[in-house]
Amino acid sequence: MDVRTRPHAAAVFEKVTKVYRLPWTSRRIIALEQVSFSVPWGEVFGLVGPNRSGKTTLVKILLSICRPNSGHVMRLGGPLSDRATLADVGYVHENPSFPRYLTARQLLNGYGRLSGVPASRLRTRSDELLERFGLIDRSREAIASFSKGMLQRLALAQALVNEPKLLVLDEPCEGMDLPARRMLDEVICHQRSLGHSVILVSHSLADIGRLCDRVAVLRAGRLVLTGRVDELAHDAVLQEPQSLESALEPLYEGALA
Repeated sequence: MDVRTRPHAAAVFEKVTKVYRLPWTSRRIIALEQVSFSVPWGEVFGLVGPNRSGKTTLVKILLSICRPNSGHVMRLGGPLSDRATLADVGYVHENPSFPRYLTARQLLNGYGRLSGVPASRLRTRSDELLERFGLIDRSREAIASFSKGMLQRLALAQALVNEPKLLVLDEPCEGMDLPARRMLDEVICHQRSLGHSVILVSHSLADIGRLCDRVAVLRAGRLVLTGRVDELAHDAVLQEPQSLESALEPLYEGALA
């Protein structure tokens, strides 16, 4: 995607509503209600909120895993129906799980082919990522033999194999060891330096405050706050010296666990 022709934002959500109907009953669960925000290019965008606030539903909609009941979503300048834009999206699930019989190299090659990475580029790209994440010496072993830390590093490599313009990280720090956390920080900073965008879903206000440029806070399916992290942290410090936590923690009070 040429910088000169790319859309004004990496992702746009306009009045997005998602309602789940419970099977065999008339009950409905409103997962999202009239949520609107955009993810600018070259920014790390934090998405935070208590459990059951709608964060994962937003991610699923962005990735075309589910559809909104109403509203409008743009992904890399195209509608959700344009599946071709998914080739420029990388995704890390909070609990990565891969076919255990595959090797790390086979996994990266498979995801690369699915994303349309040219064969002439794919081998070099796989080698780069395996080396970068310390997996090159284990690249021909079955994933079944990998530790949790190795699986987390492999998940990062898999998300980057197509050199994504938009990287979506859903609770990526959950259970991460220190080396993997450092690699994650480097990945996020590198994506920003390239002018690409990152959506970081996290419960950790410390990670959000340290890594993100802008943040959106969800509660009970509604957007209750958006803004630049530095501005929110500055306002919070003026009231009491607890940085970003002072601005965001009250929004969690009384929320469902």
